[in-house]
Amino acid sequence: MTTEINPAVAAAVVVQDGRVLLVRRRVSEGALLWQFPAGKIESEETAGEAAARETREETGLLVTPQIVLGQRVHPMTGREIHYIACRPYGGDAGIASADEVAGLAWAAHGEMPHYVPYGLFEPVQDYLDAALLS
Repeated sequence: MTTEINPAVAAAVVVQDGRVLLVRRRVSEGALLWQFPAGKIESEETAGEAAARETREETGLLVTPQIVLGQRVHPMTGREIHYIACRPYGGDAGIASADEVAGLAWAAHGEMPHYVPYGLFEPVQDYLDAALLS
């Protein structure tokens, strides 16, 4: 069950042109500097809908949820996170919410350790290995 104290979060894993979309939060969450566009899942929406909404709100990019890659309690934040692979269909990625987002990057596979030095959730890493190295 989701509580408002620590609501579940949906993260959008967006791949385009051999790169994955990452955002840098204005307010860091512990050691997390760069992460996928993400935010809490509202009571009336699915994890996929939340991932698409958060991507639009944070970056202006319009995406369609494709598949659920997995979910876990994040080891650094203690929050339940649902990882959703999303396909872009419109708009241009930029900083759409300057209150939340301080930076945006399209990272190539080999650049991921620079942005996320502590590694990725294994199902997400497997998906990106396939999507970015094909």
